Amino acid sequence: MSMRTGAVDLPLHGGRAPRWLFQRMVGLAEGITEAVVLEYGSDELLRRLSDPYWFQALSCVLGFDWHSSGTTTTTCGALKMAIRPEDHGIAVAGGKGRASRKTQEQIEGFSEAFSLSDRLVERLKYSSRMAAKVDNTCVQDGYQLYHHSFFFTEKGTWAVVQQGMEESHARRYHWLSDGVKDYVNEPQSAICCDERKQEALNMVAGESEEARKVSVDLVKDGPGHLRRYFRPSAQRRLDDYSKKTEHVFGMPGHHPVLGFDLTEQGWKTLQAAYELQPENYEELISLRGMGPKSIRALALISDLVYGTSPSWRDPVKYSYAHGGKDGYPYPVDRDTYDKSIEVLKNAVEEAKIDKKERYQAIKRLGRFV
Repeated sequence: MSMRTGAVDLPLHGGRAPRWLFQRMVGLAEGITEAVVLEYGSDELLRRLSDPYWFQALSCVLGFDWHSSGTTTTTCGALKMAIRPEDHGIAVAGGKGRASRKTQEQIEGFSEAFSLSDRLVERLKYSSRMAAKVDNTCVQDGYQLYHHSFFFTEKGTWAVVQQGMEESHARRYHWLSDGVKDYVNEPQSAICCDERKQEALNMVAGESEEARKVSVDLVKDGPGHLRRYFRPSAQRRLDDYSKKTEHVFGMPGHHPVLGFDLTEQGWKTLQAAYELQPENYEELISLRGMGPKSIRALALISDLVYGTSPSWRDPVKYSYAHGGKDGYPYPVDRDTYDKSIEVLKNAVEEAKIDKKERYQAIKRLGRFV
């Protein structure tokens, strides 16, 4: 069904891509898109976008140094403007911030251009939601998602490029529709980054399988019996148990052990999940409102009560062509950049004119690059 194909950690520089550079980025992204789609097909472009190394190299070719601010968001923005569904057989939904929240309606909007069935549209929307849910809720590595780009074809294949922020670092996650059977058991085949957290709750790790099963059982048994494991405030002092009589105090028979409390809305979410009786962990996390706190609470209780420990391992396992927008390793060479766009477009046009010349055109392009 799908797999997460990689993740990248990025220490960030400041600054924005100037307008003159972004316009060229769109032009070069269009040329690269047309070259790949023409020679290898639309599915191959999705496969490459899901490869964290290829995507990073693409962003560098477009004018970013390896950890420049905007490596992910601006590259995806340029691709969104460059890729035309009617010409390339690929659509791009979502984006940064508010744009990411429009992914679902944009998928529906492209359904007419691709003549997609209602069933396929719902499957694509579900895939978009689950990729974001896993990386934001099931893998609690401290990065809050703020960017989500969803690339898909008329055949229903798709890729996701999404990013989360933590202070001065960003972590990018890549997904591809061709992969493992489900979203909640080792969906990633490779995780690449330069920062590994000492502790990160990873409920989609293989060693979390029993914890996932117990989490579902805890919900199906009803959330009422879980309340005793939570404390509504910080750790209490001995003075709090004073009987108001000198030198006399009494300890409670039971004290909570978890370091946080679910909100009332969180309890309502667990109650709603209980009423729906989810069949498996994927169905559980797909429920609206099932966020990081609920997932973490169920994982901790499954460990405390049943000894089914979840995984706490962080699931982490370039090139310059035109310079970088921040001036590293050198300022963008506009003339070379424009020539690259021209050569790409000419190569693609030659390939379109005569299929027999396609190989030679791409070969000339390869020599130039």
